[in-house]
Amino acid sequence: MNGVTGIVLAGGQGRRMGGVDKGLQLLHGKPMVAAVLARLAPQVDEILINANQNLEIYAAFGHRLAPDAIGGFAGPLAGLHAGLSQARHELVLTVPCDSPFLPLDLSIRLQEKLEENDLAVAKTGDQAHPVFALVRTAVRKNLEEFLVGGGRKIDAWYASLRVIEVPFDDEAGAFRNINTREELDQA
Repeated sequence: MNGVTGIVLAGGQGRRMGGVDKGLQLLHGKPMVAAVLARLAPQVDEILINANQNLEIYAAFGHRLAPDAIGGFAGPLAGLHAGLSQARHELVLTVPCDSPFLPLDLSIRLQEKLEENDLAVAKTGDQAHPVFALVRTAVRKNLEEFLVGGGRKIDAWYASLRVIEVPFDDEAGAFRNINTREELDQA
């Protein structure tokens, strides 16, 4: 298996949670991103945190930061682009900072199915989870052109690539993300 760089996408504005930094919201007394890092770390060879605010707090987790190079909070693709630009490995595994239950076997299962594709994305039922993806760093230039051209939608960018969807129906709850205060309270 190839080396893998993990990218935690924590660069958003948290609009659905009232404009707070979702990764730093407490879940069981710890920042949500801490749970994500704990589950991701055993699956990858290095971790980058894509963050655009609270950089000192994120840096304290002990991983390199990769802020967006594309301005204006351009979404998860800008975070992926930042990570692809700094990754030390041929493959990057992206996960969001607000999904503290991510599968412990996410990396290996996506690697097993990647084959000659540009990326492998997790899927449960008919629902793809585009921010849970294993991506080849070779697509960075393609992504940069898409972003510079004004593209922001993950699905539109994926349509230009060779993508395989990998079923995780046995772990459907692992992809639950926490977008609102109510969801955080329920978790």
